[in-house]
Amino acid sequence: MLDLKLIRSDPERVKAALARRGAADGVDELLALDARRRELLPEIENAQAERKSLSKQIGEAKQRGEDAAGPMAEVQELKERIESGKAELERVGAELERVATALPNLPDPDAPEGMTEEDAVVLREVGEKPRFDFEPRDHLELGTELGLIEMEAAAKLSGSRFSYLMGDLVLLELALVRFALELVRGEGHEPVVPPVLVREEALYGTGFLPGDRDQIYEIPKDELFLVGTSEVSLAGLHADQILDAGDLPLRYAGYSPCFRREAGAGGRDTRGIFRVHQFDKVEMFSFVEPSESAAEHERLLVIEERILTELEIPYRVVNVAAGDLGAPAAKKYDCEAWIPSQDRYRELTSCSNTTDYQARRLACRYRPSNDDSPQMVHTLNGTAVAVGRTMIALIENRQERDGSFSVPKTLHSLGAPERIGPR
Repeated sequence: MLDLKLIRSDPERVKAALARRGAADGVDELLALDARRRELLPEIENAQAERKSLSKQIGEAKQRGEDAAGPMAEVQELKERIESGKAELERVGAELERVATALPNLPDPDAPEGMTEEDAVVLREVGEKPRFDFEPRDHLELGTELGLIEMEAAAKLSGSRFSYLMGDLVLLELALVRFALELVRGEGHEPVVPPVLVREEALYGTGFLPGDRDQIYEIPKDELFLVGTSEVSLAGLHADQILDAGDLPLRYAGYSPCFRREAGAGGRDTRGIFRVHQFDKVEMFSFVEPSESAAEHERLLVIEERILTELEIPYRVVNVAAGDLGAPAAKKYDCEAWIPSQDRYRELTSCSNTTDYQARRLACRYRPSNDDSPQMVHTLNGTAVAVGRTMIALIENRQERDGSFSVPKTLHSLGAPERIGPR
């Protein structure tokens, strides 16, 4: 949620920033609702004070035996005005909340111009793309042939875009998770296995609601939702808290299954395990002082690149365009892995600086010193390992003519086979 004081003080700057995201229309409506609310509050308070004064006068008049019909009529009129004002105030407040929560974060000045994925700016390419002396196959063909990925049985069980991962691929997943958790813990991120069922407030607090509701699995009977990322659960860890400045930064790494409906997704991305409804992920999350968030964002990117480098995955880093950012993000980097079967780079991990957008919704603050009033923290998130897509990159980039693929050395000591292939 944006700072209403900032919008009041400099609406044109806010509108110009949001116009880069195609989302400036709500600002004037928000200001009109805010102005009406600020008019109503003193009107109601003045009417209540007047009613109290008249009630006192009525009591005194009756004690003297005087007629109080006039003041009593005025009190009744004031009562109706107060009730009407309160009802309007409630309606205005609800509408103000609706408009405010629909506005996305202000984009960072360094976020590139543009509205689509193609408008992202490539910052660098790292690693050598593989050269094959045979026609490379995609992960599903290889995984099915090796008995490692079973889609048909999963479709019968759960519907499309679910899978069984089998045998050595399971050991590879567990090794990837352990590798990522150990690496990021060494960078100061405390491992967490968080809840994956959360209340609606958690999704509003992180900015995934109201806009992404059609992408989220909902369990109406229990009023719970399945998270699409452990970012939601980790952000809620310090909701409604005032943190001590001395405790910041607070850094976590959540490991959890994630669930996304992927409504509207189609085409080639639905083949295999690239875009599925259930997947596992290790997610980094940071709570920092505002002055440190830009540096923390770069720090998360360094960790993501270190992971990809140690896994020997060719990748590139892009700075995502302002109009293609998710609602909470002010700035976002994507690390895209080279996928040979698609002959292009595809998103593998990302990291976002959400500044105070989530913290304001979650009421997560910190006190700079004992004498200072609480201020909003800044929150950031970054993917350490998206397991399914990382395995796709490993399978396809490291495949050999016989249908086998090698596994990076960094995973061998963690239980992954050196090579996965026909037996």
